Amino acid sequence: MATPENTLIIETTKGKVVIELRPDLAPKHVERIKTLAREKFYDGIKFHRVIEGFMAQTGCPQSRGTGGSSYPNLPAEFNAEPHVRGVCSMARASNPNSANSQFFICFDDATFLDRQYTVWGKVIEGMENVDKLARGEPPRQPDAMVSVRVAADVT
Repeated sequence: MATPENTLIIETTKGKVVIELRPDLAPKHVERIKTLAREKFYDGIKFHRVIEGFMAQTGCPQSRGTGGSSYPNLPAEFNAEPHVRGVCSMARASNPNSANSQFFICFDDATFLDRQYTVWGKVIEGMENVDKLARGEPPRQPDAMVSVRVAADVT
């Protein structure tokens, strides 16, 4: 069961998405996501790459897939958690240690990504809202994260 400290609440333009954070799998990545959420870094960022049957990617401040936060990139924390529907994993460049702020949510099984990308959480509520996100690379009218908060901080 997710504790408030390890629960992420994302209000999207399509509705609420709740993610159980998994510090047991990727402690540095979970810490980064929580830090950025608490700084309101993710507020207003668009889903810039949404591929039917695959995944929805967000977390780039320029909404182009090229940017990250002002923090240094993270060392990979690859784990055995499979990339299945609802799993949240960090996007990165070809360098395995290049994850920063961008992440994706799997629409369907994408097990070819297993042990190559860092899984850090899973959607526990609101996956139907992820399913509603506008598709495209980038979508013509992209959806966005209106706000991203750690549940422990929400009163």
